[in-house]
Amino acid sequence: MKKLLTEIRSCSVCESHLPLGPRPVLSISPLSKILIVGQSPGTKVHASGIPWDDASGKELRRWLGVGGEEFYDSSIFGILPMGLCYPGRGRGGDLPPRPECAPLWHGKVLEKMPQVQLTLLIGAYAQKFYLGKSAKKTLTDTVRNFEEYLPRYFPLVHPSPRNLIWRKKNPWFESDVLPLLKEMVRQILSEII
Repeated sequence: MKKLLTEIRSCSVCESHLPLGPRPVLSISPLSKILIVGQSPGTKVHASGIPWDDASGKELRRWLGVGGEEFYDSSIFGILPMGLCYPGRGRGGDLPPRPECAPLWHGKVLEKMPQVQLTLLIGAYAQKFYLGKSAKKTLTDTVRNFEEYLPRYFPLVHPSPRNLIWRKKNPWFESDVLPLLKEMVRQILSEII
């Protein structure tokens, strides 16, 4: 794993497309039990080098029912975004993850993470990559039908403050989805202790 992390952290495959330059941000361990696959780091995470070190991360930790100490323990949570570097800004927010990244690194990383019991697929990019044709036509439908993908995958909407409108339109997410997510996380954590 050490050699692979060194390779990933020195990756410059799409450097010419990255406005802030390459800075792969991830947190993985061969012991990780829960894998979080999100989109790409934003500017704050790019600057700190700490995954989910922003408002979205705070909300994600609330959804999971964990504090920072557990969340940043890579023997519990592995964090592997679809794009490991900040992709730049577009008209409606950050650009999509670079398309080179996940096909290049995810398979190699997953080979080194045999203890993952649950993979959280946060956002449409992660869901399309991992679920393929079994993903529904919309992110909403995929998340609404999350039980179809259990116990291996748990599709979620992104916890960004930008998605507050989506969450208000879909109250079932807070009432039906998040309690089961917290329960599954608690169950995995109880097996570790």
